[in-house]
Amino acid sequence: MTRRYFGTDGIRGRVGRAPITADFMLKLGWAAGQVLHRDDGRTRVLIGKDTRISGYMFESALEAGFSAAGVDVALLGPMPTPGIAYLTRTFRADAGVVISASHNPFDDNGIKFFDADGTKLPDAVEARIEDMLEQPLTTAEAAELGKAMRIHDAPGRYIEFCKSTLPERLSLHGLRIVLDCAHGATYHIAPNVFRELGADVSVIGADPDGMNINRDVGSTHPASLRAAVIHRGADLGIAFDGDGDRLLLVDHDGHEVDGDDILYLIARDRQQRGLLNGGVVGTLMSNFGLAMGLEKLGIPFERAKVGDRFVMERMAANGWTLGGEPSGHVVCAHTQTTGDGIVSALQVVAIMIRDKATLPELLSILEKVPQALVNVRLPAGTDARAVLEKPELARAVADTESRLGEEGRVLLRPSGTEPLIRVMVEGRAYLDVDSLAGELAEKVQALLA
Repeated sequence: MTRRYFGTDGIRGRVGRAPITADFMLKLGWAAGQVLHRDDGRTRVLIGKDTRISGYMFESALEAGFSAAGVDVALLGPMPTPGIAYLTRTFRADAGVVISASHNPFDDNGIKFFDADGTKLPDAVEARIEDMLEQPLTTAEAAELGKAMRIHDAPGRYIEFCKSTLPERLSLHGLRIVLDCAHGATYHIAPNVFRELGADVSVIGADPDGMNINRDVGSTHPASLRAAVIHRGADLGIAFDGDGDRLLLVDHDGHEVDGDDILYLIARDRQQRGLLNGGVVGTLMSNFGLAMGLEKLGIPFERAKVGDRFVMERMAANGWTLGGEPSGHVVCAHTQTTGDGIVSALQVVAIMIRDKATLPELLSILEKVPQALVNVRLPAGTDARAVLEKPELARAVADTESRLGEEGRVLLRPSGTEPLIRVMVEGRAYLDVDSLAGELAEKVQALLA
């Protein structure tokens, strides 16, 4: 299907540049309202957002568009993306709308939709919304206009849900944790969850001003968290991204624990307790060591295309309940319908408590191979796939693959959320994957020049 607006993770871009404009959001709300409109009663959608300053503008524009289409709107305010998915289900809403650009800087923004079950909107529905965007905007009769209300207890409802994903008698008492909320949507949620469960919590990145989301903090900038964990002598650190659907952990020595590590820990724990349903879905970016580690445990492993949408599609197709990405987007389908940073972190903390072990002890038998990732930014209007198809780049990739032999691999792919080509090389420790990735990135840069 050719997409005009929707990408792998909704609609995203720079604020003020089409389509991330107020007039487009008005039309988008109306178009989505027309597609979602029910004939058997009032239609209702929930709208939540992260902490970007542009969220106020887009929230109002979407609200007006839905109202014009005769759809009622419930406003959640700043909420993590998985919290919006959860509340969409519990309020029996017809859809949930997320205003966020996830881990991107504040001057980007975007829109994601959840269906009534709290899962990503099907491709066919997104296609119908795109088709409706081409139609002239109309306004329902005055008596049929949508109404708007604000749900003031949304944070509390989601906090209780997060806590409910742990056994009632499991306490975090005595555990010292540093949380990095990325000045994003978890700033008023995550600290309360972990404190109410008994942990000794310190917090950074919890003072959003509309423009500091993800700036030098959060899961994509872990240096601040590492320093805070070591300075405070914490047992671990947990960093979320701007919308709270992914995480990164830091152990007591400041070493990073990524999504592959988290998947391994949860899969092994659930297998040991007889709760793992099938296998694990990773992505093309998942470390070779994860696949080998799961194989040793007898746990099936399958790679999907990069993007949580594709991970969840393969999970559903296989009937499996665990999947994720190295970036920390982990889907625990036995608890949530989408990636949830807080819930995934709680799964790992529970393992530490049950096993009375530190993160390094739990991960001591997982042997990951070095993996180098270089992002090459594309000039405006550049077709990433056309660059990747150039013969001279194919020759450079083939040469790198021959140097790696069967003990490594190469992956070049366009980003689904940013104007980037991602260059990844991984291999055994004695292979200089950093240099090899750098050489390939330079080749891409030369082709762009």
